[in-house]
Amino acid sequence: MWMQSIIRAIYPSQCVACDAPTEDDFGLCGACWRETYFIGATICTKCGTPLPGDQVADDMMCDDCMTIARPWDKGRSVVAYTGIGRKLVLSLKHGDRTDLAQPVGRWMARAAAPLVRKDTLIVPVPLHRVRLIRRRYNQSAILAHVLGHVLGRDICVDGLLRRRNTAPLQGHSREARFAALADAIHCNPAQRFRIEGRHVMLVDDVMTSGATLAACAEACMSAGARSVDVLTLARAVKDA
Repeated sequence: MWMQSIIRAIYPSQCVACDAPTEDDFGLCGACWRETYFIGATICTKCGTPLPGDQVADDMMCDDCMTIARPWDKGRSVVAYTGIGRKLVLSLKHGDRTDLAQPVGRWMARAAAPLVRKDTLIVPVPLHRVRLIRRRYNQSAILAHVLGHVLGRDICVDGLLRRRNTAPLQGHSREARFAALADAIHCNPAQRFRIEGRHVMLVDDVMTSGATLAACAEACMSAGARSVDVLTLARAVKDA
């Protein structure tokens, strides 16, 4: 106990978003909490986007998921991609803040808990090797490692391969995103045996149109996965 007190005195708890003092580790200060839109229980069960009202059901879907065929079963997200939620995603992805994976990965584990099964295999969304060299790490793979540890489930970091280096999709229409990712992601032949017959949980940092996750889910199903769910830290929300 005394050693923990010394460590706490030297390294006090800080907000994961702004470094302001906090009472607990891996938390947000009051100001950042107010700017973080945590997604509650009333959600689209397909993609995890928040829905109006306070009704909770297993078959609720947003307008997009009622018009777009999603090749996965269920989806969950932790925060809306706005305010502090957006800051956390961008810091993790482009700001070398890999330390954020520990706190946000634990948030994601809580959101994912209802979807986890005994045979769940956690698979991150892949980066093309060119982008991986430039960024030096795959933030989705780092999140997958945290989830595997917290949830006690297997991880297959290289289960999927991105064969084409698709251009960044920010600002593109939904149709353009899906077209750009057509046939871009495939199962790694060396890891196919691990995916076949398993329940796969795909992990990514943010979901916008769902095109990337759809390409990954289709690759997993083609490799013989029994089912696929998706989990992201953030969800782009209309009018957010």
